Amino acid sequence: MLTAVDHVQLAAPPGSEDALRAYYEGVLGMTELPKPPVLAARGGCWFAAGAVQLHVGVEEDFRPARKAHPGLRVTGIEEYARRLRERGARVVWDGDLPGHRRFYSEDPVGNRLEFLEAHDPDGRGPSGPRP
Repeated sequence: MLTAVDHVQLAAPPGSEDALRAYYEGVLGMTELPKPPVLAARGGCWFAAGAVQLHVGVEEDFRPARKAHPGLRVTGIEEYARRLRERGARVVWDGDLPGHRRFYSEDPVGNRLEFLEAHDPDGRGPSGPRP
């Protein structure tokens, strides 16, 4: 029986760890987790925010995930989007998911990320009217 998602694994090119740290820690506000030594030797980084874990592993012939993506729930989506924009990340709003406000962004190696927050049916939620 499945009980939860433990983590989501994304890929990145060799040598991109510093850019990943700057984005996942500095832009998204996550904390880097120490990798076990045997896994750390392979490169990449692990990050967490609360119960959410994103692992980014090194892939020699890396190509960014353009369609596949993790969907990350946030609170205060307007403020979170503003945080990303102020730190240089692109924010693309999408109003096609009923009952939710959401936007997409990309990490520094081009992986697609979705950020979403539920709202009530009249289009108003914790952050106010939809853009």
